[in-house]
Amino acid sequence: MLKIGLVLLLFVGAAAQAGELYRWVDERGAVSYSDQPPPPSAKQSQKLKGKGNVVEVDKASYELKQAKNLSPVTLYVTACGQFCDQATDFLKQRGIPYTPKDPSKELEIAVELKKLTGAVDVPVIVVGGSHHKGFDAATWGRLLDAANYPKTAEPKAK
Repeated sequence: MLKIGLVLLLFVGAAAQAGELYRWVDERGAVSYSDQPPPPSAKQSQKLKGKGNVVEVDKASYELKQAKNLSPVTLYVTACGQFCDQATDFLKQRGIPYTPKDPSKELEIAVELKKLTGAVDVPVIVVGGSHHKGFDAATWGRLLDAANYPKTAEPKAK
C-alpha cells in the first residue's frame, strides 16, 4: 500500500510539473489521476491546475537567521539628517534586518536609550549585547561581523 501511495505521489508530482492534472471517477467507482483528459465515460471529472515545480524557500540564509536569532539588531534613529540616513542605508545595503526605534516619538524609548548610552543622541546601533553610539561604518561592520552577520546583502529573488 505504501508503494502505491509513493508511486501515486511521484506521478501526481510529475503531472503537476506539467501544469495540468485530471481527476475522475470511472464506472467502477475508482478514482483516477492522469495528465491526459479522462475518457468520455468518466464521472465527476475535473481538471486540476498545478503550480508547477516550485519549492518555497525562505529568502533569508541560514547564516542570517542564526545571527538574527542570537544577536538581533536594534537601531535607535530619528530624522536627524545625514548621520541617521547613513546609518539606515548602511544596514539596508548590507541586508541586515533590524528593529528601528525612534526616541523622539516615544518617551519610553528615549528613557531606554538614555539608560543604554547615558544620552539620547542618535544614531545608536545595538547588536546582541553590544552597542555603539554614533555612526561609524568600520565600527558597525566589526560589531556585525562579530555577531556573524553576512558581510554582503543576499541577492534579491527574481
